[in-house]
Amino acid sequence: MAYAAGDLILDDEYNTFVTSTDPIGINHIMGTGATVYGLGQTELAGVAAGDGGNTVTAASWNALLTALDNIGNHTNDSLTARTQVAAGDTIAIKAAIAADLVSLAAEVAGGSTSATAIGAGSELHSSRSGTRYAGSHIVEHTVTFANANAMRFFFNAGGAIRVNLTRVGGGSANGSTATDKDDSVDEMITAMGNFDIASLASTRSGTSETLTTNGFAVGFQDVTTSYQTIFLLTQANGTYTSMTLKGELKGNATAGSTVNVTIKMSLTDADGGDGQFTDGNTDSIDQFENFIGITDFATKLMLPTTAQGLNPVYTLSGSAETSNATA
Repeated sequence: MAYAAGDLILDDEYNTFVTSTDPIGINHIMGTGATVYGLGQTELAGVAAGDGGNTVTAASWNALLTALDNIGNHTNDSLTARTQVAAGDTIAIKAAIAADLVSLAAEVAGGSTSATAIGAGSELHSSRSGTRYAGSHIVEHTVTFANANAMRFFFNAGGAIRVNLTRVGGGSANGSTATDKDDSVDEMITAMGNFDIASLASTRSGTSETLTTNGFAVGFQDVTTSYQTIFLLTQANGTYTSMTLKGELKGNATAGSTVNVTIKMSLTDADGGDGQFTDGNTDSIDQFENFIGITDFATKLMLPTTAQGLNPVYTLSGSAETSNATA
């Protein structure tokens, strides 16, 4: 049924705004949704169908306006300004409701990338190399949600999984006195920065070194049961230009069914011929001069909060260090 701003709102139009999936109504955007939609919020009730003859109350209309505002506030979407109505008022279609629903649907489907009601969670896992090494440090961390819907709600609301890499201090045996190889690792750490896996894409906050493989277009919605390489960085500016840092992602099922994701991080020193200096042949050189100092991959969540309209918000049900190997 056609409608225009200023027309009396009929039950059919109201139900289209609230319960429809095509065009997308507010419940499909903020409720359970499906595929790239849904935030896990309480859905609104429609009006019983009656050939356009049933009454749309002020309370029902105000609930729709409030829901629009709440999702608009969280996503930082610019919506049309509207005022609530009171009992006894004529319930007329407000300007741009349909356009605002389309805009909100796009924000949620895109993973609410403009949302600012996001806070850093506590560190989930910190995986250190067992010692200094001249080879590789490879870590897998798995983040699990109660069900596929909860996982989708988290990412749709702007949630992300963040991975950081650091080099541990604490004496030359731990690499606090940096060798040339440690300096190269530090450059790789800066080049990656914050590695964030979000709904439709992934990002790194660093910009340096050579981006040998660019899979940053892959996000949570793209997961498969096999690892996909999100990025491969190759040392470009330091002494050890064969050094690489790689981030990979997989799920336990495809998007829509997966309840967890596993991130695999690999720091690899491919430089051949390295060995530990013996006590009788150090000549005042650190015996681990050709080794990498102890490295640490850490994972946390960037969590949607209730600060700008969402309630409830969703988070993980568990996490694990799946593997941690130094070679």
